Amino acid sequence: MAKFEIKEEFYLDGKPFKILSGAIQYFRLHPDQWRDTLYNLKALGFNTVETYIPWALHEPQEGQFQAEGMLDFEAYFKLVEEMGLYLIVRPTPYICAEFDFGGLPAWLLRYPSMRLRVNHPLFLEKVSHFYDWLFPKLLPYQSDQGGTILMMQVENEYGSYAEDKAYMRSIAQMMKVRGVTVPLFTSDGTWIEALESGTLIEDDIFVTGNFGSQPKENTDNLRAFMERYGKKWPLMCTEFWDGWFSRWSEEIVRREAEDLAQDVKKMLQLGSMNLFLLRGGTNFGFISGCSARKTKDLPQITSYDFDAPITEWGQPTEKYYAVQRVTHEVFPELEQMEPISRQAKAYGSFPLLGTANLLDVAADITEEILLDYPQPMEQIEQNHGYILYRSDIKNQYHEERLKALETHDRCHFYINQEHLATQYREEIGDEMLFSADTERIQIDVLVENMGRVNYGYKLGAPSQSKGVKGGIMINHQFRKGWKHYALKFDKEMLAKLDCYSDPPEKVKAPTFYRFEAKLDDIADTFIDCSKYGKGCISVNGFNLGRYWNEGPIHYLYVPSGLLKEKNEFIVFETENVKIEELTLLDHPVYKK
Repeated sequence: MAKFEIKEEFYLDGKPFKILSGAIQYFRLHPDQWRDTLYNLKALGFNTVETYIPWALHEPQEGQFQAEGMLDFEAYFKLVEEMGLYLIVRPTPYICAEFDFGGLPAWLLRYPSMRLRVNHPLFLEKVSHFYDWLFPKLLPYQSDQGGTILMMQVENEYGSYAEDKAYMRSIAQMMKVRGVTVPLFTSDGTWIEALESGTLIEDDIFVTGNFGSQPKENTDNLRAFMERYGKKWPLMCTEFWDGWFSRWSEEIVRREAEDLAQDVKKMLQLGSMNLFLLRGGTNFGFISGCSARKTKDLPQITSYDFDAPITEWGQPTEKYYAVQRVTHEVFPELEQMEPISRQAKAYGSFPLLGTANLLDVAADITEEILLDYPQPMEQIEQNHGYILYRSDIKNQYHEERLKALETHDRCHFYINQEHLATQYREEIGDEMLFSADTERIQIDVLVENMGRVNYGYKLGAPSQSKGVKGGIMINHQFRKGWKHYALKFDKEMLAKLDCYSDPPEKVKAPTFYRFEAKLDDIADTFIDCSKYGKGCISVNGFNLGRYWNEGPIHYLYVPSGLLKEKNEFIVFETENVKIEELTLLDHPVYKK
């Protein structure tokens, strides 16, 4: 049992303790890779690992909790303890983390009166139910209970969102009454408005900062703020940004290794720190978030490599060795080791074995829900993925008009299974003309949720509800009678997919492509997506995530833990690109 205290310094069992931490998020790595990544943290000479706990993953539907496989944080914590490391845990309702909706569960959007991240009774009620499930699992891992958790976070960068101290106190109190006894902390930017609004310093809750450069200036701001309230606490950067995330259609964000190393060295001399991130991992499935902009939001890519010291696929980089070097310069007595480097394998190309047209099989792979008017995803208990709306009209044998209103994020329109148009951002709401020669005309609208905003003022905006919200108009009328198909790309949906048809001569609709890959000497690998259009790919029923020819990445990373001797890959392609092979490489591919 360890006693962790925050005085003028950190103390562990009565001795001064420097927190040398790195962020490793268990939910973005396959569990087979947890041990190697933690070892590489220890090989730096570091002693602590930090992680969020994403509410959205652990309570995907209200009242339904899960903590298995990649979400088994207790198994992760036990491994941390076994390896002699300590933990900083951030079980906050909101995590940011470039995660869809900032880690908040999408089902919150089903409540019209909901106000997020403020002292609103309904929001606090939902948080409290989650905490009732979560904290009994966390408490035994507290350092004063014989575990490894040194401290826990109350809220995340709250000073960049609101100034509701009553809300902050409500969250802190929820944690305390459920048995949290280790110190609590907040983390915010170091400008005065963020610190004043985002901290509970007056309640004696520890204050930390988030920044990635100018350590002296930022820690000076922290120290001055603490002194204003008579506090002589140690200086701590909870998120020392060593890289950055990237967005579709933009360049990969990079930071020079030596630039980072020199800033890390300065920070180590000034106080404690948490490298954010040590290893980024992958936005598997549809968990990637979106950056808010005034006129259009910018979805983030599937790779969460973050240009971190360890790559998405587990290779230490020049940054890693530079940080290791300066850590030794500051603390020459710390034990350091050679890190583990994962190696990927190229398996070659595999031929197409079968296809399925989404518009033919939608009713076979998911429930058909008939409603008068199109409903957003969240109203039919869908959080992520695609949703297909279908109706049919009597043909009046003249040019018809069609438009979707208040729809997010990207729409494909089909008339009698023929592609009419694709609309995104500025085009959504524009009127389209169509005609047909059949007595009745089938209209299909496929809407893709490309990720909810994870930071800033749009977090609770109506645009974060996905699918059709304003309605679909045909010939200036809101059309009544719509079938809804929730395409979640989970194991249940993929298991129902019969993907054995011959490929069409010309692709006219969203299509599933099935491949089989028999592998020996199983290792990590990369799917080459450079000849594909847009969609997502699953392996053995697990959704790896999105690809898009917009770049900057043209690959999906496949951890070896998802593979076996015989593997089924399903590519879902929405851009009418004919896919004839699946190629597995030993390296990532980027847009040229």
